[in-house]
Amino acid sequence: MNVIIDKYENLKGVKLMRKNISGNSPWEDIVGYSRAVRIGNIFEIAGTTAVRDGKPYAVGNAYEQTKYILENIKKLLEKEGLGLKNVIRTRMFVTDISKWEEYGKAHGEFFRDIKPVATMVEVSSLIDKELMIEIEVSAVVD
Repeated sequence: MNVIIDKYENLKGVKLMRKNISGNSPWEDIVGYSRAVRIGNIFEIAGTTAVRDGKPYAVGNAYEQTKYILENIKKLLEKEGLGLKNVIRTRMFVTDISKWEEYGKAHGEFFRDIKPVATMVEVSSLIDKELMIEIEVSAVVD
């Protein structure tokens, strides 16, 4: 995992540290994005899907894909000294909204006591037709 740290000046002229965290996706350089970015006390995690060893994980199982994604998000947060308690928003992009209870069950297992703002939106497709859900996370550093 590559990390790029730079200084960023906000509109009020306050200098903030910017930390770009790269994963191991070959698409990051092609598309021009980071796995996660921290500026000041804001920590954002890019859309995360259920891909393991380069292939979709738990094909056809909305609950298992959601759980797998949230485990990976939790690990990334912990690697940065944060936890699920720091999450203030989740955005779920799903390919079949009729499975909302399966996605929601897994989400609830991670966030039942934390209760971040959450959005679930149906999309026509993700980057691979076997992926059922993609999750973005916003967190605030204490």
